[in-house]
Amino acid sequence: MKEISLHVLDIVENSLNAGATVVEIEIVEDSKKDLLAIEIRDNGMGMDEQTVKKALDPFFTSRTTRKVGLGLPLLAQAAKTAGGDVTVHSLPGQGTVVKAWFKKSHIDLQPLGNMADTVASLVAVHPDVDFIYRHVIDGGVYRFDLRQIRRKLQDVPVNNPLVVNWIKKFISDSLKEINGGAE
Repeated sequence: MKEISLHVLDIVENSLNAGATVVEIEIVEDSKKDLLAIEIRDNGMGMDEQTVKKALDPFFTSRTTRKVGLGLPLLAQAAKTAGGDVTVHSLPGQGTVVKAWFKKSHIDLQPLGNMADTVASLVAVHPDVDFIYRHVIDGGVYRFDLRQIRRKLQDVPVNNPLVVNWIKKFISDSLKEINGGAE
């Protein structure tokens, strides 16, 4: 994967395959600390300690449709290549937390990519999941909570193409605002 947003998409899909109904995505960009941190938290079925240990092995997957699981190992490789690492915390029945961090100034840091597209795509494909997206850029904070959008829309489905386009634009504009107008 060439962008961190694609890693996020992949990890969130893992959460959804584990039965998550609530997925929280947090991105923190801190120039002073030279840090890009990502946290994905879900309320899916979780994993036992043995499965967590195996989760970073590319030749392990809990899926029956293929024999390899590359999502977490590829994220870990991207993080380590950029001076960071990945941790996975999980308990059966209590969900999973995946954390990844990167050195922002590292020459091998992949671009973040388009998080507005990523979140909007997730909403379009999984309209019944409660997505919460928080992005912090050098202290500026943006928070998106799909539950609030649903309440305002009432009977309009959140995966209506007009709503999805609005979500994408709203997130994009909000991220520009907390980033001082820069993309």
